[in-house]
Amino acid sequence: MATEIERKFLVKGDFSRQVTSAQRIVQGYICSQPGRTVRIRIRGEEGFLTIKGASDEKGLSRYEFEQKIPLADAEELLKLCEPGAIDKVRNLVPVGKHTWEVDVFHGDNEGLVLAEIELASEDEPFERPDWIGQEVSGDRRYYNSMLTKRPYKQW
Repeated sequence: MATEIERKFLVKGDFSRQVTSAQRIVQGYICSQPGRTVRIRIRGEEGFLTIKGASDEKGLSRYEFEQKIPLADAEELLKLCEPGAIDKVRNLVPVGKHTWEVDVFHGDNEGLVLAEIELASEDEPFERPDWIGQEVSGDRRYYNSMLTKRPYKQW
């Protein structure tokens, strides 16, 4: 069983000089009910099916299953998704012994920039760069599945 442990933060400064790679991501949700999501994602030229369970009470840990699928299948499955989609560019930014994923959102979530860091444990120490702002890990409004239902532009 795979457990995802991640912390999520707003971005308040310029991280662009530290980016080592960037890739467009388009994703939709076949199911986005409380406690479970089934996501279809196209990242670059690859497709993925991801199933996530409920988050713990702090919003830091949850079960995650991810499987690579053929791009053509991902394109077809996106047509079956609930209304709303996520369109973003994911930037990889190494800091210390971790790599931050900084997502710059487009479309209905234009203006939102979030940084995530995956950890081995909830209390693992990590270097916090100066462009990291407020932590929003447990705030459901910032879950991608919620951003398809209530986009950032509507806040």
